[in-house]
Amino acid sequence: MKPKKALISVSDKTGIAIFAQELESMGWEIVSTGGTAAILRESGVKVQDVGELTGFPEILEGRLKTLHPLVHGGILGRRDSELHRRQWQEHGIAAIDLVAVNLYPFADVIAKEGVSLEEAVENIDIGGPTMIRAAAKNYRDVIVVVNPGDYSMVIEELRQDGDLSLSSRYDLALEAFSKTAYYDSIISNFFRGRDTGERQRFPATLTMPWQKVQDLRYGENPQQKASFYREPLPDKTSLAAGKQLQGIELSFNNINDLHATWEIVQEFTEPAAVAVKHTNPCGVGEAGTLWEAYQKAYAADPISIFGGIVALNREVDEQTALEMSKIFLEVIAAPAFSPAALEILSRKKNVRLLEMTPGFPENEKKALDFKKVSGGLLLQEDLQEIYDLQAWRTVTTREPTEQEMKDLLFALKVVKHVKSNAIVIAKRQQTLGIGAGQMSRVGAVRIAAEQAGEKIKGSVLASDAFFPFKDGVEIAAREGVTAIVQPGGSNRDEEVIAACEEYNVAMLFTGKRYFKH
Repeated sequence: MKPKKALISVSDKTGIAIFAQELESMGWEIVSTGGTAAILRESGVKVQDVGELTGFPEILEGRLKTLHPLVHGGILGRRDSELHRRQWQEHGIAAIDLVAVNLYPFADVIAKEGVSLEEAVENIDIGGPTMIRAAAKNYRDVIVVVNPGDYSMVIEELRQDGDLSLSSRYDLALEAFSKTAYYDSIISNFFRGRDTGERQRFPATLTMPWQKVQDLRYGENPQQKASFYREPLPDKTSLAAGKQLQGIELSFNNINDLHATWEIVQEFTEPAAVAVKHTNPCGVGEAGTLWEAYQKAYAADPISIFGGIVALNREVDEQTALEMSKIFLEVIAAPAFSPAALEILSRKKNVRLLEMTPGFPENEKKALDFKKVSGGLLLQEDLQEIYDLQAWRTVTTREPTEQEMKDLLFALKVVKHVKSNAIVIAKRQQTLGIGAGQMSRVGAVRIAAEQAGEKIKGSVLASDAFFPFKDGVEIAAREGVTAIVQPGGSNRDEEVIAACEEYNVAMLFTGKRYFKH
């Protein structure tokens, strides 16, 4: 009986020498290429070069090595087919029983700053994916290994049973196909990212590579299983690139809420603090110092902030940490924590501390937002933008004051992230009342006004969409709101403007709606 043959060609050399040694000790013959062959020889493994197997040398600067009938015929041939065995004999093809291959590190190469298209293209693996797919297609007869973490399992099962079970072969094939699909997705997205045309903005077919970061304890509810995945090259400002400094693992809801919190706090350039509960902000403050900003966020809703997520856009100092340590918070995210702040917050072992890089993603194009629906996917441009105050239009006789304009912009930055129908009432760069996720806009106004209470006098209001009727404006004006910003565009805009005139409320139209469902 002929010895079994393994073809080994890897970019990631982790554990490969020991794997090959173990195979050789069980009587396997090893075929390899280039740098892998050199490492195996150095470890004492007897290696046959692919060129010796095929009778054809590596050419085209290494671009052509394994694409040969004597390689792929040996991988693809079915052992239970008389025709395949006869053709093997006719063409001098030997069976290849195991393929251990991992691919050129394309993702690592394109992650380098200033990488050229030419360098990226040279690191697109051709022979590797072809061998992997061939072996995975013929998994009943060929063992395919693409993950160094699987070497020990393969060796253990071969030693124990003399072969791999069909179930193990199937699992390895599934992992192999997933690996090549992921690899090709990274390449296609790299090429698409270099195309500035709208044709590639929303392509005819969409591939989205994701890599598992961790399994989560459970999902949105305890009966749901969940995992967290990230893009292969997450932007440094993204949640996926954050560094957890302390605390237990983040949950599904923690990550979801943290995403919402970090998106909001990045809207502000002055020191700001944002508290979120169930993806909606419950308190937002902007001030001259971080401590003042947090005080504003806390005072906006001291009940809802308990057990919430807080994000800040400055290094957390001792004074702010002391204030935050007075209540229970699930997660605190910030660009940095001073040593004194870390010492204070470390006393609360369960609070998760995340170090995040501030700023919106630096991609040339805006990020894309997508939502899963039954049997499909909705894809849209994200709402990140620079606010053009010059494009805002005052539609009432009274112009807003300078302070009202500051507060209107502040409120608009918040309402953009509140679930629709959404209303935000604010004063002196502090949220006072937030009406979120209501079926009617007037209902959202009532909730926000009730939450604001007596502080509503002299405040401003931002609406994520137009007022379909004047009732919401009248309620706000009677309670003490003095200026309103909204997109405009309702059939009843004139009635709404007339109500503002009656109560001497300044109103501005932005021309932009901010629905968030």
